[in-house]
Amino acid sequence: MKVFLFLFLLLEGGVSTQCSVISENESEIDGPQLITEKGIWITSPEKNILFRQTAASVDFGTASNSDPVITIDEAKSYQEIDGFGNCLTGGSATLLHRMNESARLALLKELFATDGNNIGISYLRISIGASDLSDHVFSYDDLPAGESDPDMLHFSIDAEKKDLIPVLKEILAINPSIKILGSPWSAPVWMKTNGSFKGGSLKPEYYNAYARYFVKYIQAMKAEGIVIDAITIQNEPLHPGNNPSMYMTSEDQAAFIKGSLGPVFSGEGITAKIIVYDHNCDKPDYPMAIYKDPDASKYVDGAAFHMYAGTINAMTTVHDAFPEKNLYFTEQWVGAPGNLAGDLAWHTKTLVIGATRNWSRNVLEWNLASDPSYDPHTSGGCDKCLGTVTINGNGFTKNPAWYILAHCAKFVRPGSVRIASNMPEGLPNVAFKTPDGKIVVIVLNDSGTPKKINLLINGNTAALSLDKGAVATCVW
Repeated sequence: MKVFLFLFLLLEGGVSTQCSVISENESEIDGPQLITEKGIWITSPEKNILFRQTAASVDFGTASNSDPVITIDEAKSYQEIDGFGNCLTGGSATLLHRMNESARLALLKELFATDGNNIGISYLRISIGASDLSDHVFSYDDLPAGESDPDMLHFSIDAEKKDLIPVLKEILAINPSIKILGSPWSAPVWMKTNGSFKGGSLKPEYYNAYARYFVKYIQAMKAEGIVIDAITIQNEPLHPGNNPSMYMTSEDQAAFIKGSLGPVFSGEGITAKIIVYDHNCDKPDYPMAIYKDPDASKYVDGAAFHMYAGTINAMTTVHDAFPEKNLYFTEQWVGAPGNLAGDLAWHTKTLVIGATRNWSRNVLEWNLASDPSYDPHTSGGCDKCLGTVTINGNGFTKNPAWYILAHCAKFVRPGSVRIASNMPEGLPNVAFKTPDGKIVVIVLNDSGTPKKINLLINGNTAALSLDKGAVATCVW
């Protein structure tokens, strides 16, 4: 039986580079149109090849050799995948909305459609109120000092109708099934112990009010035609130094869920998933402490992680202890000015491969867009966060996160399932089976030298060569 595998072959003379030398975060010269649903898509910083489909195909056969073997076993399956994407920050939405309509729609198509050279982002995280990559701090219920609004009479998402909601509607016109996760950076300041957007904690007497705040948000977005699939309770709850931010211990989060958020969601018929933690991999005990409280745990879908500290296998620690709970990877930045070779290898190995091999249902890069000065951001917010694109007026440049996402989002569509593959030294990889029955393998040559490898599936082997630092997505 002859089977065709489409993989990046960097054999001597086997692939034409056909592009000029690029800077660390410069976009590529356009490659050929992607003309098939099956094939190999490659990025090789060393060869200046950026997300190109190759014409190469490899025949499987029964020949053997002594090279390392990646064995793919579709009979062993793991978690379902919800998608890959970005955090559409308020600042990202502002930059997009400032573009003229034709330029913006062309960029959104490249980001969210799956045909042609488009990369098919399938999951977005947005901030509930301001994040540190908004141009100013705000919540949806801001009041003069000394006032409060426990019944949410002054709640309004009008601040989002300027940029975020119009952009989201255009994205939904391209991909109506995209999943959207909402995360707050802070509660309204009148609910907080310090009366400030930065730091402080949620006052227990406002737990019910804050639960209604979430309900109002989900209902208001639905009225705009935007379905919030899930919420996290607090972005980075153990980092009160950001602007905005709010400190929230696992005990406080459990108390808020079981006493207010869970019952209020249930009573109001809110089906959006409740996801806990949303912080670094160095504290897997945080979500597990919440799961150990049955009155809180019964409302919780799972936990979200970032990777600014800790190791990615902390996600498996949580999964092994609580296999019924889902896991999500919801944020990782690319630091300006970006380094394609280093960023591509680290993010592919640690997140695209590492997070999914550790049970994550999604992988989200941080901000979708920034300008050439890494704006907008709040005072004290991140001033070195490089967007997936840099928007300059009506033009844009593609940065490392574009290529990181392209290799997974376009091909591993929502509903795909991770399947088994082994990990030879220097060849981190992950495999999936898509809803339409295709096999997708993403592989990085992390060995530091060109590598000859074998791919083995269903008793058939293909011998391949992969250049150092190259990422390949193989679809058959």
